[in-house]
Amino acid sequence: MTLVPLSDPGGAQAYKLLISPTSQSEPELQTHDGFEWLYVLAGRLSLLLGEQSLSLKPGEAAEFDTHVPHWIGADGDQAVELLILLGRQGERAHLRVRAT
Repeated sequence: MTLVPLSDPGGAQAYKLLISPTSQSEPELQTHDGFEWLYVLAGRLSLLLGEQSLSLKPGEAAEFDTHVPHWIGADGDQAVELLILLGRQGERAHLRVRAT
């Protein structure tokens, strides 16, 4: 697993994450304070979120409260590359568009 910070400390944190299928162990769900938004750039992502098991492909995104037990990993035998935004509790990543 390779994690590259893309932002300065403070506020929301942005990372680029690369997960190889060989770097994974048995899924272990975790929880922590905050809110997470992720966007798949390449490969397929396996996301375990509570009792849900999701598979996301490039161009798909997920957003969730990190108090919900979760785990992410590569889905299949290819690496997955994604962008992740981690915010403080209750902070969400939303695109705000102004009407023209």
